Amino acid sequence: GYLDPQRRTGRHRSRGPRGQRGNSLPAGTVFPAPDRRGGSGRMKLKFNQIEGFLRKPDPAIQAILVFGPDDGLARERATLLAKGAAADPDDPFLVAHLTGAEIAADPARLLDEAAAIPLTGGRRIVRVRDASPSTPGAGEAVAKAVRALLEDPPGDSLVIMQAGDLNPRAPLRKLFEAADTAMAVPCYADDGARLDRLLDEILSPHGITLTPDARAWLSANLGSDRGVTRSELEKLALYAGDNARLEQADVEACIDDNGLQSMDRIVIAAGAGDRAELDRALSVGLAEGQNPVSILRAMNWHLQRLQWIKAGLDTGRDGRGAAQGLQPPIFVLHVDRFVGQARRWSGSALARGMQGVMEAERLCKQTGMPMESICGRALLQVTALAGKK
Repeated sequence: GYLDPQRRTGRHRSRGPRGQRGNSLPAGTVFPAPDRRGGSGRMKLKFNQIEGFLRKPDPAIQAILVFGPDDGLARERATLLAKGAAADPDDPFLVAHLTGAEIAADPARLLDEAAAIPLTGGRRIVRVRDASPSTPGAGEAVAKAVRALLEDPPGDSLVIMQAGDLNPRAPLRKLFEAADTAMAVPCYADDGARLDRLLDEILSPHGITLTPDARAWLSANLGSDRGVTRSELEKLALYAGDNARLEQADVEACIDDNGLQSMDRIVIAAGAGDRAELDRALSVGLAEGQNPVSILRAMNWHLQRLQWIKAGLDTGRDGRGAAQGLQPPIFVLHVDRFVGQARRWSGSALARGMQGVMEAERLCKQTGMPMESICGRALLQVTALAGKK
């Protein structure tokens, strides 16, 4: 993607509500051609330009991909972009919501939704979650739909797509990085100076100061997911009160087991074979709006981490040594919990658990069956496998 102040050449179709075609632009409207010679007006988005772009996106950009391993940061940035572009990001007539699986099943839908004319006026926004579905062929179908959109973008709509970690060769990422009217925004875990800024952004308005040890402890134990980090720091501010000075013991007392998010509680309960706790945690998570597919992916990730630790234990390493090397690292107060679970699981049971979870994700995306039921059944199967050889 490039920061190009000019638009593509071509007549732009404009459609009304889905299934209807209309014209919001005068017939024969032609946008000025961009400079395709690589001049000064064409500039690839660099890492230090991301925050500025998010605050004031180039109006020529009509499609934005936010992607990376930090799902919380990707979600936060996608929401920020939608709020900046839409007069009311909660207006269903302005903002449409799709998933990658829905686009893969009906590729024309992306262009149709982007071309729909808002009944209330304003810029049309299309938000796409899980834009890189893992189902065979789905990723290619989504990329094809995006290519059609970028080749002939309708009107001034803005498509905001959110995906997980994509390597540089991923078709979707390559499309967004190469197009003149699109932008790819990477989302990596907060660390170093960025995490320091986030600490100050959330705590300073409350007059809260941190001792060097407290700041170092937070930096070591937060940052792998922006959403979790923000939630934990907001809880810390509430716990401390205004104008507090916090020592390391203070932050440790606040960010302990109570810091587990609902997703963590679900996968840890399943990994421990605790059916009663799983029932409670899953009910809470679904009530909070957790996506069943996201829960299944978190479960698969948890089992992969147990598999890593178990491999280390099998070579004779101690528990904490076996957990070293995991990225992002396990929250320090939860290492013993992970190691205990890894000791309980056999390698074959872990493999069966991961296979079952991946199959459940496939069923969620392809069958139309209730996703909550599929997810719950898969997690119960994981719970039953805990402790089996």
